[in-house]
Amino acid sequence: MKEARRVTPKEAADPEDMLEIVNAVRSDVPAITHVDYSARVQTVTQDVNPRMFSVLRAFDELTGCPAVLVNTSFNVRGEPIVCTPEDTYRCFMRTEIDALVLGDYILYREEQAAVEMDESWKKEYELD
Repeated sequence: MKEARRVTPKEAADPEDMLEIVNAVRSDVPAITHVDYSARVQTVTQDVNPRMFSVLRAFDELTGCPAVLVNTSFNVRGEPIVCTPEDTYRCFMRTEIDALVLGDYILYREEQAAVEMDESWKKEYELD
């Protein structure tokens, strides 16, 4: 993380509370900044991925905030990572995610038909 983007984290109230220490804000992009100020950064260029580049550029122009897209696995804790569009939709509907971009489609939660799901699916996978 560039020095200019770093923030000195607040001292932990409990020096043995590792969760508080790990979650302390260390930069103006805390979602990607590790405890040692490193980050696994990937860049997008217009020639390699023009579509994603234009989305990120538009976000910057609309907000004045250079876009940071956090790439993470798509699954609910304890479940395997989604592999198919069906897995993706099912996971989306089981979470509080507002919108899902799937290929050329954008699905908004409030526009989806109600899906009746009991809580038994939570027992399918053991939590780690």
